[in-house]
Amino acid sequence: MMKDKEPSTTGTCAACRRTFEFDPQSVSTVLIDPDTGLPPGMTVLATLRQATPEAVARSTDEPICPQCVTRAQQFQAESASTPTWDTWP
Repeated sequence: MMKDKEPSTTGTCAACRRTFEFDPQSVSTVLIDPDTGLPPGMTVLATLRQATPEAVARSTDEPICPQCVTRAQQFQAESASTPTWDTWP
């Protein structure tokens, strides 16, 4: 019988800011630019733009807790279709 590997690191989730324990080898991560606190290429209005090479170079992988990963997967599944917008008369 093999015992599951115990979490070896404590850190803060980049999405919800909660502290959680994780295994650094298997945790989901997101690239975050420390200057903006956002992924490279994302604006504060949640729009996307071309990420600069400098922003990517200074960015680091930040852990995401399992609850946020689950929420993101649920959101993606629920909004899988392309949104439609009513036209103006």
